[in-house]
Amino acid sequence: MRLLHLSVSAAALCLLAALFNPTPALAVPSIVVSVPDQTLALINDGVVVARYPVSTSKFGLGDGSGTYATPLGAMAVASKIGGNAPLGAVFKNRRMTGEILAPNAPGRDPIVTRILWLRGLEKSNARAYGRNIYIHGTPEERFIGRPASYGCIRMRSRDVAQLFNSVGVGTRIEVANAGLGPAVARAKLESPSRTSRLAANNSGRRPL
Repeated sequence: MRLLHLSVSAAALCLLAALFNPTPALAVPSIVVSVPDQTLALINDGVVVARYPVSTSKFGLGDGSGTYATPLGAMAVASKIGGNAPLGAVFKNRRMTGEILAPNAPGRDPIVTRILWLRGLEKSNARAYGRNIYIHGTPEERFIGRPASYGCIRMRSRDVAQLFNSVGVGTRIEVANAGLGPAVARAKLESPSRTSRLAANNSGRRPL
């Protein structure tokens, strides 16, 4: 009986410890893209852990149907494509063609290496998914660092492969028409409030 009493007491103490000292949630990575700086930052637990040069659209910003502009605002990774592809693998309609291109191959401008397909989370970028807005690799690496795309966010092959391995489906991305520093600071401030809003919106829903 004494052993049973001790076991019950120990279990109660463990339960109280779990309630008052919960295990911290795992850090969730997020992405911020600064259009003026043509730079993408990977953020983990509020810290910038990687920066990559990118290319946004040479046709400006927006989400109009039939345009080649890069949408602004909050989006999320809807799908990851090409995880086992070699660097420089060419994609057409999100399928590998079997061709592999070296960086800056003359006269060629397909999607290569990896695809992160983005879904807009705001009214201002609601068409992003239907417009096939991606973060993807490009063979035209000489143009990285300045606006050169047709709406997507282009990266060097080695960089997009690293980013691909660092994020998952559902990862949040903020594309901002602001310098990287202010954009990152704003994303850090808005993240808790957005999480609270999502939790409040989902609290009344029945589980599927």
